[in-house]
Amino acid sequence: MSGRRILVTGLGGFAGRHLAPAVAALLPDAELLPLGCDVSDAPAVDEAVRRTKPDLCLHLAAIAAIPVANAEPDRTWSVNLHGTLNLARAVRAHAPGAPFLFASSADAYGSSFRGGRALDEDALLSPLNTYGATKAAADLALAAMAADGLHAIRLRPFNHAGPGQAPDFAIPAFARQIALIRAGRQQPVLRTGNLQPHRDFLDVRDVCRAYALCLAHADRLPPGTILNIASGTARRIGDVLDGLLAVAGLSVSVESDPGRARPTDIALAIGDATRLRDTLGWSPEIPWERTLRDVIDDWTARIAAEG
Repeated sequence: MSGRRILVTGLGGFAGRHLAPAVAALLPDAELLPLGCDVSDAPAVDEAVRRTKPDLCLHLAAIAAIPVANAEPDRTWSVNLHGTLNLARAVRAHAPGAPFLFASSADAYGSSFRGGRALDEDALLSPLNTYGATKAAADLALAAMAADGLHAIRLRPFNHAGPGQAPDFAIPAFARQIALIRAGRQQPVLRTGNLQPHRDFLDVRDVCRAYALCLAHADRLPPGTILNIASGTARRIGDVLDGLLAVAGLSVSVESDPGRARPTDIALAIGDATRLRDTLGWSPEIPWERTLRDVIDDWTARIAAEG
């Protein structure tokens, strides 16, 4: 599928900034095309797709930070659900047959994780927050559109981290504080939310490699395909913090901050990506220790650049 024109939303976002190298490795002649407008602007989206007539579409753009989504629910529904529908309708109208790859989220599984087992793609979508609800709604809407002619492929990535992530998530929030402490700009006290939950963490570059594989082989993924992107390994958030501190060579006091806790935290969220492994041969490749080191190095550089 080399030489294809791939329309990508969210190219300037966290995962989007890591996408180009992953695509280049598998599709060296592909061209990544930014959407160039807000996905919630239906006429602009329609015009952008009509103009570009892409061979494939990868939809990454979303309001992804749970605190932001909870604080701005109307905007989150507008972007995450209606923006997805705007784009999918435009692709169906102006690029019929083009595979439409949607970055959904493991957050859509929500309370299904309370069963305490690794979830595969057949698990019930049962979201517990605004972000998860908007992703689940878009996911289900695309299932209906797949039955009506859209070549929709739904990808459900689990938590991912790496360089360039905003401090709205646990790992970059920890790393930012560590970098501030090392720079002498914060007292050696690190404030956290609940450290007991276990999460399935991936390196963002492994996630982008999964996206690239799906793009490269989209023609053989049937409409309606669902694929988890998961490591299958549960890591306690407190252990992740300990790993970051070890990489940084730092010893600090850790204090719980009730304002950082989530009322709907679940104890264990872990995914089963057997289908993706069996279908496309994907599995995580980047060592977790490298992810932690790269996150610390990234935040060290960012704090230094702030002066």
